[in-house]
Amino acid sequence: MSFRGQVTLDGPSGTGKSSVARGVAARLGAAYLDTGAMYRAATVAVLDAGVDPEDADSVARTVAAARIEVGTGSATELVTVDGVDVAERIRGVEVTRTVSAVSAVPAVRRQLVDQQRALVAAADAVVVEGRDIGTVVLPDATLKVYLTAAPEARAQRRAGQLGITEPAEIAVLAADLRRRDEYDSSRADSPLRPAADAVVVDSTELDQQAVVERVVALAQSAVPAGERA
Repeated sequence: MSFRGQVTLDGPSGTGKSSVARGVAARLGAAYLDTGAMYRAATVAVLDAGVDPEDADSVARTVAAARIEVGTGSATELVTVDGVDVAERIRGVEVTRTVSAVSAVPAVRRQLVDQQRALVAAADAVVVEGRDIGTVVLPDATLKVYLTAAPEARAQRRAGQLGITEPAEIAVLAADLRRRDEYDSSRADSPLRPAADAVVVDSTELDQQAVVERVVALAQSAVPAGERA
């Protein structure tokens, strides 16, 4: 039986949300949406326009004028800005250090949230990952999960993704993660926090497959058997 409904997977950067969300979507036969990729794509547009990320009005105008597309397949990553593939670029250091400022702009969030809801509405089943999905984007989702982990563990995982092995560089990654946590948690518009009815999953001591199994089990128990396909 296949799952029908929405699973939201929120949490700070470096918790493995993307890998877990893709794995859960594949197991549930659901669409997959990485909302963080949308904000990162918007950041690419801002950087390419030479706009100051702290200039909210200019950022809003730049993002409004950009054509941002994000795919919903769990097997491949499709992220384009004005028709240009930026799937690899959005994971780079420049975008990572700028995305919090861009995503804090209320007009940017409104634009992308509308786009996210439209993509979700087109799917019978979907796993959506981000930072405010359960609290703002899909407050009535079937299942809400907040994925967290210790900053040190998150830095080690991010270092592995980037091929970084030097302890000093890993420490810098951990500091960047803490800085971004503080920025995202304290912003006025849609701050990073668990939804009141979210299930908190700490992945510090769990590998990716264990987290996927946990979320899949939660999703299957969240929908009565009679409501499954």
